[in-house]
Amino acid sequence: MASSPASAQRPSITLFLCGDVMSGRGVDQILPHPGDPQLYEPYVRSALDYVDLAEQAHGAIRRPVDFAYIWGDALEQLRRIRPDLRIINLETAITQAADAWPDKGIHYRMHPANTPFLAAAGIHCCTLANNHVLDWGYAGLAETLHSLHEAGIATTGAGRDAAEAAAPAFLHVPGKGRVLVFAWGTRDSGVPADWAAAEHRPGVNLLPELSHLSLEAIARQVHALKRAGDTVVASLHWGGNWGYTVTPAQRDFAHGLIDNAGVDLVHGHSSHHVKGIEVYRGKCIVYGCGDFLNDYEGISGHEQYRGDLALMYFPTLDDGRLVRLLLAPTAIHRLQVRLAPESGTRWLLETLNREGEKFGTRILRGEAGSLLLHWD
Repeated sequence: MASSPASAQRPSITLFLCGDVMSGRGVDQILPHPGDPQLYEPYVRSALDYVDLAEQAHGAIRRPVDFAYIWGDALEQLRRIRPDLRIINLETAITQAADAWPDKGIHYRMHPANTPFLAAAGIHCCTLANNHVLDWGYAGLAETLHSLHEAGIATTGAGRDAAEAAAPAFLHVPGKGRVLVFAWGTRDSGVPADWAAAEHRPGVNLLPELSHLSLEAIARQVHALKRAGDTVVASLHWGGNWGYTVTPAQRDFAHGLIDNAGVDLVHGHSSHHVKGIEVYRGKCIVYGCGDFLNDYEGISGHEQYRGDLALMYFPTLDDGRLVRLLLAPTAIHRLQVRLAPESGTRWLLETLNREGEKFGTRILRGEAGSLLLHWD
């Protein structure tokens, strides 16, 4: 199915979701206020090297670009579809902090003066439970939270203590109700164990394991906050960077979030490429969204996964049930989100159909180059 009768209770809600937005390093260097480019990676010492790699691959990038540049063709899709809320996983610290987290090979940061790039796309909420938000230490996290809140952007998944890190973002849609966004990160996505927020320690809302006990704790929290008419999104940074496998533990946990905790949509990310989509008891589960924006152009390896391709996810929910999932195929080109070429759209369609077969989902062509999810 692709649609169901509209609810008589209230209008449906359409969201925009995407995978990891990695606006640090090379992307930060082309924005109006580039930060200190120094890196502490084994082979790369300057973020400008990532700009050079992108230019070697696809041609010169004018600098500085404006804040809207990196969203590219995504802005027209947002204008056309007009989602009620726009939610991303921001996998970058927004900070000028100079102390990189020790013994961590990769560190992402963006200058706080570049925060308006989020307003250029009208972003309402950033999930922060991921393996890069503390790349520049506790000071970097504090500055990230301050920058986002000053910009009027809600956050969830990281905070100044465990209570703040676990608290959902409460998003209000006039005439349509509330959307509660919860976020967790797991160890297998690369979140260090010592990043876990505690009673008197800042950090990430770390999910120690995909267990029945974890589900029980989440269910208690969600049921304590969810009111009649609310929509609940569970955003999970889980699993490795490469590979299409959805483990039995992940699938059982996603189902448990819906069955036991009253979650209406599971928003999974961490993989650098798209993964399968499931509709379970009328609720949408995206197991891996892929990287929506990164600075990996010109870097070889894992080409078979097409990490340059991604999707804009536009689920429409009616009383929490999925009635439509529209997908806009995109590609990263010159550190910018572009509409995917026909070859890329075809690759995404074929991949999603292959990976969705075990979930009973399939992808069909939609209008204006879009894709549309159908399910059994």
